Parts: sequence; structure tokens; C-alpha cells
Amino acid sequence: MEMIELNIDNKVVSVEKGTTILKAAHKVGIDIPTLCHMELHNMNIENKPGSCRVCVVEVDGRRNLAPACVTEVAAGMVVNTHTARVLNARKTIVELLISDHPYDCLVCAKSGNCELQSIAHKFGIRRIHFKGEKSTYRRDTSPSIIRDVDKCIMCRRCEMMCNEVQTVGALSAVNRGFISVVAPAFEMDLEHSPCTYCGQCVSVCPTGALTEVDSTNKVLLALMDKSKTVVVQTAPSVRAALGEEFGLPAGTLVTGKMVAALRSMGFKYVFDTDFAADLTIMEEGTELLGRLKAQLAGESNAKLPILTSCCPGWVNFMEHNFPDLLHIPSTAKSPQQMFGAIAKSYFADQIGVKRQDMVVVSVMPCLAKKYECQRDEFKVDGNPDVDFSMTTRELADFIKQSNIDFLNLPDEDFDNPLGESTGAGVIFGNTGGVIEAACRTAYELYTGKKLDVIEFESLRGIEGIRSAKLDFDGLTLNIGIAHGLSNARKLLDEVRAGKSKYHAIEIMACTGGCIAGGGQPYHHGNSEILRRRRDAIYTEDEGKTIRKSHENPYILKLYKDFLGQPCGHKSHELLHTVYYDKSKDEVTIHHD
Repeated sequence: MEMIELNIDNKVVSVEKGTTILKAAHKVGIDIPTLCHMELHNMNIENKPGSCRVCVVEVDGRRNLAPACVTEVAAGMVVNTHTARVLNARKTIVELLISDHPYDCLVCAKSGNCELQSIAHKFGIRRIHFKGEKSTYRRDTSPSIIRDVDKCIMCRRCEMMCNEVQTVGALSAVNRGFISVVAPAFEMDLEHSPCTYCGQCVSVCPTGALTEVDSTNKVLLALMDKSKTVVVQTAPSVRAALGEEFGLPAGTLVTGKMVAALRSMGFKYVFDTDFAADLTIMEEGTELLGRLKAQLAGESNAKLPILTSCCPGWVNFMEHNFPDLLHIPSTAKSPQQMFGAIAKSYFADQIGVKRQDMVVVSVMPCLAKKYECQRDEFKVDGNPDVDFSMTTRELADFIKQSNIDFLNLPDEDFDNPLGESTGAGVIFGNTGGVIEAACRTAYELYTGKKLDVIEFESLRGIEGIRSAKLDFDGLTLNIGIAHGLSNARKLLDEVRAGKSKYHAIEIMACTGGCIAGGGQPYHHGNSEILRRRRDAIYTEDEGKTIRKSHENPYILKLYKDFLGQPCGHKSHELLHTVYYDKSKDEVTIHHD
């Protein structure tokens, strides 16, 4: 590889040919501010449209200032990153951006996490010298995501994430000049676009142009209603990321403090979605074995490969893009929805509460969960199984609003019976975790033998697409794993073409799995943060006394007393679902 030597702020640096000035500066510890540039280290993807121009620098021999994020280095180049001319240009650019930006920082959902706000503070901007007409756009509220495009700075990060990383194609730049905007095709509502609500666009937006629908106030009102019994469930990956919002290092497990905080906030019962993850394995694992036996018996309707169904972002993606394959995903509901169905039937009966008087709240790393719990098939006479879904970020804000000293809370345990879980349940938060949990149970149920080693290391990793061959006592099981919707598309294209070699495929919409969900604390593609969250999940698994879903005593009791058997009549009624072709959904087009 050809190396090039240049001078940046009187520091000599040697970098590979084709490197940008921005990356060369970072190599020697020189910070150049930017708003549009973003590097997703965990995906080896770089967004560098050069649109914001905040990163301009002065290059000797060049008349105009150069945008550092898109200008490649040259041999002998001399770069100055903080001359008076550069500082004045950057300040002017930011002032121009703010001049077409709402001044509602006090009530903006991104206040405190807004990169435009931070850079304005860094540049000491206290007045805007440019006055004039501001562009305005309608506010678009979907079940999960709010588009407040008046706050958009056209950085195009969301477009890159939606099109290149996720291949969803819901967002792109439309129109030109002052009326240009990032929006779905024909400026339709997000709800009627191919959007999967994965929330990755929200996680990379530098301003408040894209935010989640906030459920905090609705949950607060429910907690105040004395006629309601409010229960809460927390997803596996929340405990590995929540601490970051309180200054703890990434990957710090805060399970006990999280439970204590929720209990002190007024939730009547604090339960664990991991319980429902164990329940999901019982249903999904049984379904997998049933399809395998059908194939071995030579039945033509074996419906393999079976696809996991825990991730609503991925399910939505499939309904929009692969409606011809809707017969192969597992029909098992996600753990969030299984929990709601059991809480409002089995548990409500146990404590003598009517279904309509119970409010189920979930804390999830995911924005698609907000959409999922509103789907009509997850309602009984109009009453949803899960009433409200909050993100990890929302929970952190709620705890702070409640004036709770989170860091000094004593650890507390989940309530039972829906709070007891196994190590298999907690690893659902990582890519590969769902299929590993399923294999721990499927192996023992199929072979009748105990696993010598609990961990299926071949199913773990960070590659976007992985495969493994597992020996089920003479039966070779081919497993495929994909995380990130662009990788899911590749595996599904193989299935559609009849070229798939897999018996089972796990898919998660977000790169890394739920640990990198759109509702988690902002990580900006930092691979080290995601690695620590991933390790924390496996640490909790290793610390569990019981690590296989079919050995959870409360799950066994649930089947004995209420459900009967996995994939039986009652469990199918409560714990399974159907999918719909959304490729021809009606759209609403706006011309205003």
C-alpha cells in the first residue's frame, strides 16, 4: 500500500494513499469538527457526503477552503485546521445552519444529545447574524418515529443508514434548493413507506429531526391511576446499556439497580422479558423440531429453513420485501408480545385482576417494539397485550425525572413468576443468541442427552453473515445467522432462489443485535461500546444457575397449569401469530 506523508498543524503524518484529511488528522490526535461525517466502525462504513462544510481546513496552495471529510491527502500537503480564516468560516456555516433551525432547544427531544447544539456551544455562538425566511415542513408522526424535518440539516446520515446499511430504502433526498428535504418517496408518511421502524436512522441523526415517539407521559398517567395494576418487563440488552446513561462504563450490568428503580417508580410488579424469551424458545424450538421431523419423513410441506421471529423490525422488513416467503418464519410471537399475552391472561387470573385493568409496559432497546405492540393481531377486543413500549433512553430519562439516585440504589430481584429466567433468555440480546438458546433446548429434546458444553461458540461472532454446522447426535443441522437488514436480504434472496443450505436462520434487524437497537444509548457505531455490551450479556448468562430454557421451573409450571404443551392448542392461541403482505400497502402522498 502506497504511503503518503503530509503536514497537519506542524505535525508530520504518514497515511495510506486515498486517506482523507479528516482521518489523517485523527491519526495524530487533531480534532476537526463535522456534522455530516460519520464512521460506523462496527460495520466498516463511512458516511462522507461533504454537505455540512463544518470540517473545512486551509491547504497551502489552494485558494478555497477544503472539506476535510472528502478531500484526499497528497504528498507534501500542508494543512492548517484552525487559522482565523478557518474558524470564521466554520462559525459562519454553523450560524447559517441555525438561521434555518427552530429555536426550541428547551423542549427538543435531542436537547443535550444534539450535535448541532454542542458545536454551537463549542464555537461560542450567542447571536445569529443572518435573518430571513425559514423553511417549514409538516410534522410526520408514525407509531415509532417522529420526523420533525424543520430540524433537519441535510447531513444525509439517515439516508446512508436506511439505504446502504439496512437496504430499506424508506428515506432519500427529494426536491432541490430551499425546499429540499430527506423524506420517503413522493413525501408519503413514514407509516405508509417501507420503513421497518428499526430506528437506526434515529440513532445517527445529529439533531432532533428524527426521534422516537415518547411514551413516558402515558406511562406516568397509568402509574397515577389507582384503578390500574401496572406491570413492567425489561428486555435482555437493556441491563447491559442503561448504566451508560448514568456515567457508568459501557457493558456495566445494572440489572439489580434497574429493578430497584422501576419498583421505586411505582410499578406494581417488575418482571423480566427473559422469562418470555425462555417461553419463546419452548415454542420456537418445538416448531423447529417439528419441521425437521417433517423433512426427515419426506413430507413436502416441511417449510425449511425456519426463520426466527423475535425481531419486529426484521418481521416488518420481510412483510414489505419478501411476502412470498411469509410461510417460513416461525409463527411464535416475540418475547415482548408473549409476555403481554401471558401477563394479561395467566398472571392476571392469578392475582384476580381483569384484563382491562392491567397495564403492561415494556422497556426495550428497540423502536420497532413501539409499532409491534400496536398491531391489531396483538389485541383482544381492542385491548393490547402490551400497552406501552419505552426505549432504554426513555427509561433513563424517566429515572432522572423521578429524582432517583440510580448509582446508589441497592440491587433488587425481579418478581415471580414472570421474573425467573435462564441464561438462554438473556443471550437473546446478542446476534446469534436466539438461535444458540434454541439449540441448547432443541439438542436435548431431540437427542435425549445432556449437553457436555452449554456454549455454542460457533454461533457467536460479529460477522454480518455467519454459518455453522451442528451435530445433533448424527443429524447435521445447518444454521445461518444475519444481523443488519442488508445481510438479511442476502440470505433471503438465497432462500427465494431455492439456493439456501440452511435448516434454521436467525435474523436481527440491527447490526450487533438488540445491544445496538435504535432505542439504546447513542453509540455512534463505536465497536468497543458494542463489544462491552455483548460481553456483559454473556457474563450474565454464565452467572445463571439455570442456562437452558426448558429447565426454567416457572416455565414448566406455566405449561403444566395453564398452557398444556408447547405448540399445543392453547399455546398456539396465545403465543403464535400470522404475517401479512405489506408490499402493496396504500400510501398517502402529500403535495404541500
